[in-house]
Amino acid sequence: MKSLTDYARSRAFARTGWSASPERLNSPPLLYRFSVQPKAKRRIVLVAEFSIHPIGMGTSVGRYVKAAVRAMSRIPGLTVDVTPMSSVLEAESIGTILEAVEVSHRALRSMGAKRVSSSLRIDERLDKRRMMSDKIRGLERLRSHKT
Repeated sequence: MKSLTDYARSRAFARTGWSASPERLNSPPLLYRFSVQPKAKRRIVLVAEFSIHPIGMGTSVGRYVKAAVRAMSRIPGLTVDVTPMSSVLEAESIGTILEAVEVSHRALRSMGAKRVSSSLRIDERLDKRRMMSDKIRGLERLRSHKT
């Protein structure tokens, strides 16, 4: 049996979002209160995969990656999702993505790195309004259809 929140997410109500109130879902009254926020407004964004590596600083580079992520987190308009192998960036302009690369390199140089290697892949889709989370939801939908 799906939870009430899962059920609400599977049914879109109104144009600006959805509501998960018990009355709306024809379910028995709940013993606890909960809140489900409306969907975020979709906008045209760039999604980028970014990784950075100091060369010659040993095998453990966690403190360098932490410094790069901390520097990127100060950039307004940038969303950072850290994964084990890279970070996924989301911004409305390519300038914001490139600023993230620049501040990351600067952070590693300030820690004494003499050589820095980085990799950047950018996905810029202009025909459809969507966010990084939309890509994840699309994959989850595909996975749920197979089971």
